[in-house]
Amino acid sequence: MEIAISCLNAFWTGGIICVIGQILIDKTKLTPARILVSYVVSGVILTAVGIYEPFADFAGAGASVPLTGFGYTLAKGVQKAVEEYGLLGALTGGLTATAGGITAAMLFGLIASLISRPKMK
Repeated sequence: MEIAISCLNAFWTGGIICVIGQILIDKTKLTPARILVSYVVSGVILTAVGIYEPFADFAGAGASVPLTGFGYTLAKGVQKAVEEYGLLGALTGGLTATAGGITAAMLFGLIASLISRPKMK
C-alpha cells in the first residue's frame, strides 16, 4: 500500500508541474526554451531556500524527473562540492552531480538521430 501511495504522489505532483508548464505555453508569450530554463532555475532557487528537498522527499520521481528536479540536482551537487572542496566546488559540483543525466541525454539523442531519417526542408 505504501508503494501505491508513493506512486500516486509522484504521479499527481509531476502532473501538476507539467500542467503549470502547459499553462505557461498556452497563456503567455514565453517560448518553450524560456519556460524550460525557468524550471531549472526555479529548482535551484527552491533548493537554495530549503523548499525543494522536502517536496522531493514527498513526491519522489514526480519532483526529481521534471526539469525542476534537474535544477535541484545541480544545486545539491554544488552544495556538496563546496563543502568538500571550497570555492572550486562551485564550478565543478553541478556538472559532477548531473553528469549521468547529461551523458544519457546525449547518448539517446545520438541513437535517435542514427535510427531516424530526417527530411530536409
